[in-house]
Amino acid sequence: MRALALAVLGLSFAGASARADDWMPHPANAHWQYLWSDSVYNPHGTVENVVVQQQQGSSFTLAWADAQETPPPAGATSITCLTNSDVGTMSFQDTNSGVINTDWNSCPPPAGMPILCASPAGCSNSVSSTLYTLIWGNRVPVLSEPLLQGTSWNATGGADGSAASSSQYLGTRLVKVPAFPNGVRAAVVVSNIAQSGALGDPYGTGVRTVWWVPGVGPVKVVFDHTGGANAPITSASLMSTNLKPQPPPSDADYFPLRQGLKGTYQWVNKKHLAQPEVESVSVDAVVNRSARIAVKSISGPIKVLGQYGLDDRVDGVTNLWGSTSAATLAKLPRLGHNRHFLTPIDLMVFGYNPVLPEYPQAGASWRSGNAADFRTFGVKGKTTIIGVRKVHVPAGTFSALEVRSVLTQHGYPFGSGVRTSWFAAGRGLVKLVFNHRDGSVSVVQLLK
Repeated sequence: MRALALAVLGLSFAGASARADDWMPHPANAHWQYLWSDSVYNPHGTVENVVVQQQQGSSFTLAWADAQETPPPAGATSITCLTNSDVGTMSFQDTNSGVINTDWNSCPPPAGMPILCASPAGCSNSVSSTLYTLIWGNRVPVLSEPLLQGTSWNATGGADGSAASSSQYLGTRLVKVPAFPNGVRAAVVVSNIAQSGALGDPYGTGVRTVWWVPGVGPVKVVFDHTGGANAPITSASLMSTNLKPQPPPSDADYFPLRQGLKGTYQWVNKKHLAQPEVESVSVDAVVNRSARIAVKSISGPIKVLGQYGLDDRVDGVTNLWGSTSAATLAKLPRLGHNRHFLTPIDLMVFGYNPVLPEYPQAGASWRSGNAADFRTFGVKGKTTIIGVRKVHVPAGTFSALEVRSVLTQHGYPFGSGVRTSWFAAGRGLVKLVFNHRDGSVSVVQLLK
């Protein structure tokens, strides 16, 4: 039996195309102006000016006010509310799993709006501003990252956690708002939100769509409330900003951690494996974008059962832990740090994190350097994304992302060499070739 545990620390990438905070940027001088409206309760709309009030490390606070007032300055401990004032602050944090909402403080909703609590006394729930509409039903996270094909998540919201949501990323679309009248490319996220037990039911329930533009943030929010043909529609559109939109990064998911995904792999090494090793790999469980991957031998000289923990977050696809138990007739060369190659996953994650960066693109590269990785594997090296190539394997022909790693495990030629991996969008690893420095070559291919 063997086990490994890796601590995932911050990494930097040459050629990387997106930062973790691109979807909700917050430079000190940033400002946005939105028109927020409700078709029943605020049909004429309110112009809201939003600024970055303060930021500290990964945490930041946005402040807003209607056009007749001034957003609360940094350090303000209270908010002055006139009749129907639209003034407030909202705090967020950039995390490894995306943007989360941590706090808020504002004037109460306009009189006559539905009460989103079981009692009107001390009710802190509201959708009466752009930012409130944005976080309703999904505070942790507000936006799950990275945004890749198939990304979905569940969350709760409201001060009392009474609003629950299920969100799904639908891809990118061209959207026109006053700030970008010619259109801008945005990532579209749709959330089905449910709340029950509030005095204002069913106003807290419905479908919300948010258009996110990298480099700018949300540019449009539409909340279709439940309640029949004349149900209210809450919306917010970006009128102006001093931020510049960036093109969305590729949303191809080259290593999907999708529960139920299965594959059968063959591993051959003519020098060290007398017969091919065939193993099944399956994603057995997924929670908050962290997955447990199971490996089991089907035929060949290695009898193995293995489990691995990987996740896909802002740090990219990372290997968190692994454990295997095996009996083998194969006389494979020794590796340092008590490592063993027993499964295709062993060959794939060997060396250092990440397996893939957040938004992989041709030319991106990263080096070893994480102390925890080195204590686990004792490997130094560099990984480079070559680009997308056609790859033919028994399971079919794939347009796959080619990733090349030069690895050195000092004193162990079998743990050193050049490893080239190919990852297909929606499928994951389809082929791996490890040219070991002992002169042998390990080839892993997806059979089905």
